[in-house]
Amino acid sequence: MIEFINSLNNIVWGSLLIYLLLGAGIFFTLFTGFIQFRHFGHMFGVLRNSNQTSNEGISSFQALCTSLAARVGTGNLTGVAIALTAGGPGAIFWMWVVAFLGMATSFIESTLAQLYKTKDDQGNYRGGPAYYMQKGLNLRWMGVLFSIFLIIAFGLVFNAVQANSIAEATAVAFDFNPLYVGIVLVIMSGIVIFGGLKSIAKVAELIVPVMAIAYLLLAFWVVGHHIERLPEVFMLIIRNAFGLQEAAGGAIGYGVAQAMTQGIQRGLFSNEAGMGSAPNAAASATPYPPHPASQGYVQMMGVFMDTIVICSATAIIILSSGVLDNPVEKINGIELTQLALSSAVGSWGATFIAIAIFFFAFTSIIANYSYAESNLVFLENNHTAGLLLLRLAALGMVMFGSLAEMPFIWKLADLSMGLMAIINLIAILLLSKIAFKLAKDYNMQRKAGKTPTFNIDDHLELKLQVEEGIWDKKSVEEWVNGKPTQQTV
Repeated sequence: MIEFINSLNNIVWGSLLIYLLLGAGIFFTLFTGFIQFRHFGHMFGVLRNSNQTSNEGISSFQALCTSLAARVGTGNLTGVAIALTAGGPGAIFWMWVVAFLGMATSFIESTLAQLYKTKDDQGNYRGGPAYYMQKGLNLRWMGVLFSIFLIIAFGLVFNAVQANSIAEATAVAFDFNPLYVGIVLVIMSGIVIFGGLKSIAKVAELIVPVMAIAYLLLAFWVVGHHIERLPEVFMLIIRNAFGLQEAAGGAIGYGVAQAMTQGIQRGLFSNEAGMGSAPNAAASATPYPPHPASQGYVQMMGVFMDTIVICSATAIIILSSGVLDNPVEKINGIELTQLALSSAVGSWGATFIAIAIFFFAFTSIIANYSYAESNLVFLENNHTAGLLLLRLAALGMVMFGSLAEMPFIWKLADLSMGLMAIINLIAILLLSKIAFKLAKDYNMQRKAGKTPTFNIDDHLELKLQVEEGIWDKKSVEEWVNGKPTQQTV
């Protein structure tokens, strides 16, 4: 079975997705006028009013924390270590490349998700790629296919991956029995999951910022103690990315290919740009400014925080520690990150990583489930009758992941993620003109000194596509809740 999955992964990642992902990122970057660079500061400016919410949705800040909860997990700690051992230090450079390009991709998909969002039978905002495939492209079959892959990937496989990393990390640090770890995870996850989307958003809002800041502070402390190695680390990453070290030995092509494949693969797994996952959180938000493009900026920042900040911190901890100078056989994944940190700060480093991975992966489990929930609601035509079965299946995979071996689970995760991403990238490329138009409308209002406000009556060509009653003038005014709409954001 693993050989069959490997062959499929080679086709998806080696031939299709790398070119599609990079091509889409370059296309969106060019046609948005390098939006991730020109409007870098505005990403943070949008967060000034990000706590505003409504009865129908979560706040923009909660949507960001939910998407970061899914992004910041095993990809940042385990995935970076795997990229380094399988692809070399150069893989980190390609993680950076895919992140900067992915910021533009994330802007497009999250903007579209906001535009085409709807409400379920409980009155909560729902949306994501499946919804813009049905409403924007009039291709429900495409949305159904995407939803099935997402439920398999996020509702089931990815949760097993996160649970597996928690079990491994706690076994290394505390010698805990994976069975008991799995039971605790199932109970904790079940309490939050059965509380619904708003419960998940509130937990993510509490845990994610605290753990991210704590991890970054520790990373800065480690870098400060190895500051003399920092220039060497960056040069090592650049040289390895372009095969300069292998050139003399004639292995340059293979070295660069491995670095690119691992960097892009692990980078996409970590920041999820273009995969079609984060738009599910973006669509659930009540945005401020009340315009679909504002969620594009919020989620664009999520990609930056995940890969450029947190993944880079992990890579620098490992490379500056020197553990790869004389690598220990059979040390991979989370064990390598723990070993690197322990060599820098002492034995408590492994304990800290175990605690960090527990909270990062736990929040990823509940956020991953929320994505699957929205797509099951799509399959059920905005009804919520099947959620109990999905919740039980997701918790079952958490237990399975706690007890299973890592390599097979990672291969399944790679395949399901790749198929999801291919479908989503095709959809957002087909809908890109609409996203470009929304970005232009948003920034024209900014330049005029106004708070960008979207009114569907000004875009009659979209009126028949979007959900009735969500983007009309009266609904938008209600979102603002009395805030002035003539201030510059």
